Amino acid sequence: MSHSDQLTLRKSIRRHQLREMVPLADSTIYEMEQRGEFPRRFALSPRCIVWDLAEVQAWLESRRAAPVKRAKHPDVRQRKTRPVKAPDQAQAAS
Repeated sequence: MSHSDQLTLRKSIRRHQLREMVPLADSTIYEMEQRGEFPRRFALSPRCIVWDLAEVQAWLESRRAAPVKRAKHPDVRQRKTRPVKAPDQAQAAS
């Protein structure tokens, strides 16, 4: 086994590449990282933040294998007020 075989290069990706792979908002990714549900970012320099490509791909594969249950629709009959004004109320307010 040669010396080059012993070194395994792990590719890292920057934020814009991550956004192309994972269509989530930055705040959502950050919150998921804090809860341990998404691969952690790390700093290459004080101004360069990256993610490990293999970890992100493994996370995507795990999400494909076991999809997340969708949230239930809210029961609109339980709301206390109507969020949209009726047409006659909108004209009276003008």
